Parts: sequence; structure tokens; C-alpha cells
Amino acid sequence: MSFLNSQLGNVTRSPGDPKVIESGPSSLKPADSFGRALGWVSIGLGVTELFAPRVLTRWLGVEGKESLVRTYGAREIASGVMCLSVNNDYGAWGRVAGDMLDLASLAAAYREDNPKKGNVGIAIAAVAGIAIVDAIIGQTIRSLHNRKDEPVRDYSDRSGFPKGIAYSRGKASGGTPKDYRATPAAAAASRTTGETSPASADLLLEVPA
Repeated sequence: MSFLNSQLGNVTRSPGDPKVIESGPSSLKPADSFGRALGWVSIGLGVTELFAPRVLTRWLGVEGKESLVRTYGAREIASGVMCLSVNNDYGAWGRVAGDMLDLASLAAAYREDNPKKGNVGIAIAAVAGIAIVDAIIGQTIRSLHNRKDEPVRDYSDRSGFPKGIAYSRGKASGGTPKDYRATPAAAAASRTTGETSPASADLLLEVPA
């Protein structure tokens, strides 16, 4: 499960971001784990809506709305993938937005002339409860990873030179390292002369003794 989560999480990463090759012991907080669980629930529901919309439309008494149900299924799958990503709070809040759409559609189907009105009422209650859970998890994850309240670290007193600028200055002018010098054979085969390279006529090639 952890490996599959990592692979699906790679889908939402930017091209320049490092990819997860192998996952180690989980360091996820409980809120993150619940967010991942929401992702799998969302994907499962989305697959059902996408490939078996007639089952839902018959149960809710809204035959003929299969295309709308398929659209909602694609949305659920997208939200599920986001829940499995590194920014899974966006996935949870995406589910909240989807829950609001679901509730609006179910409210339109909650009519007296609908023989499955009772089923619609059950669905409304279930989606309302799920929306509350989604919102709580989304807010918990966002608060958990929010670093705005952490103190800003000041690195203005660091030069980038562990032993100081004075120590590092001029270190590269102490002669050419042996590893960078041409071997005698290479030097003889590629002599630097003004004829072969006018721009290097005044250069001297250093050959180790």
C-alpha cells in the first residue's frame, strides 16, 4: 500500500521534483493517514460512478443522469489522486467542494414525485456527514503542515566559506594540480602554437617534469 501511495503521489509532482523510488518506514501523522484513506475511498467511489452509473441513478430514481454521474466520478478520482499526493490537504478540500455539488444535485432529486425519495434522503445525510469529515481532515492536515508561525531563520551572518573568506581567497592560484596537467605524450601530440591557435600564442603549457 505504501509503495502504491508513493507511485500515485509521483503523478502530482512537478517535473523537476525528486521522485519516490522506494518508501521507508512511514512518518505520516494520523491526519495524513486519514487523508490517504479518503483518497482510496474517493477513487473507489469515482470508479463506481464512472463505470456503473446506472446502478446509482436507479437507486436514486434519477434515470437519464448517467453522464452527470460519470462526470462526478472523474472528479472523485482526481480528488482521490490529490489526497494521495504530498499536498493531500488540497485533495481533502477538493472533496469538500465536490460534496457541495453532490448535495446540490441530491437536493434537486429530493422531490415528492420521485419514488426513490427515501433513498435520496439517505444519500443526502451520508454526503453531509462525509463533507464534515472531509473538512475536518483538510483543516487538520493544513494546520499540521502550516509553518507560517515558525520563526524565520536568519542566515545573513554566513558567508558560505566554512573557514572564512580570507582563508579561501587565492587558494586556486597556487599552481595547477597534478590531476589537471597534461601528460608528456598528450602535450607532445597537441602542442600549443600560434599557428594552430593564434588566440593562444602567448600561452605556456605546463608539463610535469
